[in-house]
Amino acid sequence: MSPDRAARRTPEPSSSVEVVGEHSQFRLDLERIRFSPYFSRLSAVTQVIAQPGAGPLIHNRLTHSIKVTAVARAIAVGFADASSPAHALATEHGCDAVVVQAAASAHDLGHPPFGHLGERVLDRLARETLDLPDGFEGNAQSYRIIATLDVCAAAPHGLNLTSAVRAAVAKYPWTRFASPAPFADGGLPRGWRRSGESVEAAKFSAYDLDAADLAEARRGLAPMVQSLECSIMDTADDIAYSIHDVDDFYRAGLLSQGAVAREFRGWMEDSSALRELDDEALLQRSAPAGAALEALRRKLRRSDAWIADDDAFAAAVDVVADDLVDGLLATPFDGSIASERALSSFTNRWIGHLQTSVVPAPDGVARTGLVTLDRGAWHEVEILKFVHRHFILDRADIAMYQRGLSRVLTRAVKGLTAWATDEYDRHRVPQRLRELIEIATDGYAQLRRTRPEGVPVPESADLLRLGVGRGVVDYVASLSDDQALAVSEAIDGRPDRLWDIGQNL
Repeated sequence: MSPDRAARRTPEPSSSVEVVGEHSQFRLDLERIRFSPYFSRLSAVTQVIAQPGAGPLIHNRLTHSIKVTAVARAIAVGFADASSPAHALATEHGCDAVVVQAAASAHDLGHPPFGHLGERVLDRLARETLDLPDGFEGNAQSYRIIATLDVCAAAPHGLNLTSAVRAAVAKYPWTRFASPAPFADGGLPRGWRRSGESVEAAKFSAYDLDAADLAEARRGLAPMVQSLECSIMDTADDIAYSIHDVDDFYRAGLLSQGAVAREFRGWMEDSSALRELDDEALLQRSAPAGAALEALRRKLRRSDAWIADDDAFAAAVDVVADDLVDGLLATPFDGSIASERALSSFTNRWIGHLQTSVVPAPDGVARTGLVTLDRGAWHEVEILKFVHRHFILDRADIAMYQRGLSRVLTRAVKGLTAWATDEYDRHRVPQRLRELIEIATDGYAQLRRTRPEGVPVPESADLLRLGVGRGVVDYVASLSDDQALAVSEAIDGRPDRLWDIGQNL
């Protein structure tokens, strides 16, 4: 047993597990995550389409996490087979299927209400309104939950998970203010972006408050490189996301076969002509059918030259056009057994294909983890993700709805912050919010005492302000969609949904 992989921040009695050993320690971690109220909460958090508007069969964050877990486990178990192309990699780095399951179960714990929209709005509010330097990031919030906010009997804060599981949760294993490590290909890892002459971490897996915990969990791992178990979880997330979103949009009747077919056929029939257009022409409303796919091809060539290939792109367009556009979408979903069977067949076929297409990644490539999808499957996933991004997320009706939801979160954050800093009424702030503010304030005070390398140290005069800001964000991010609506309306003086707030207060 590797003591580093099974290490916990707080020692636990051996009675915590029936059989003392690395595998059973990891199983204890999995059980702690699955019994967490943060995990249960995901059943009431939007994936992409809110359930009230699309029906009960649409994925939420919990069903998505369960399916990511199933895909990730299948990949990890496959690596144990001596005939697998990744078997040697798994042997070298360690690949426990239970660690992978635990990481997959935990990877979305930090997602706030209203899906990715909520993440963007909370980040803007955290940085611009609350003046929190590292803002909000869903992956960092997930890590904060397992390391600090959730509870178990064995530690004062957090779930006291093993190093292997904590490292496997960290998809972007750095903080917002880290400096990127050099890679052999000179590139930047996914999650980093260039801004003029500088680079910044757009995605990261730990706030400054939890940076020391992340560093401890990743001791011995290469800088900025996911653990193998994390890389498997990340790949499984991509696979499930690309397939289950198509599933949802087809069920909800939001994918128009005519519109999707026009785009695909436009690119397949006129790709040579489309290549003659400049980038600006591809973005015009008058751009010909196929222009959006051509823009995707160019983006992949720019950002992922290590694997992007024009022939593989064209082949992926053909495959998706045949199976999705001319296959599944040709018959509208009507809830019948026949349509359920067609959808099930499509989903199972693609999941099976993609989870057996995971291979070791080339050495020294910044944009990938230790494993990746093979070239063909990688392009197919990019095409499938394009379908939901282009034909769903850019719809005017969804954009209007999202603008309304952004106001809900803005009211909640500003209203709770004002309450928590009200000299005359702050004693009536909900107990849970008060505790989260105390935890965050203590965390910032700890940063001043320890002054960890590479982490901004707050001024003593800012400790309470920062603690209030982070505590409010932690509180709002932990709400379900309905709770966020109820809190926002109640704090805005609208009593219609007062009793929907529930026990979060």
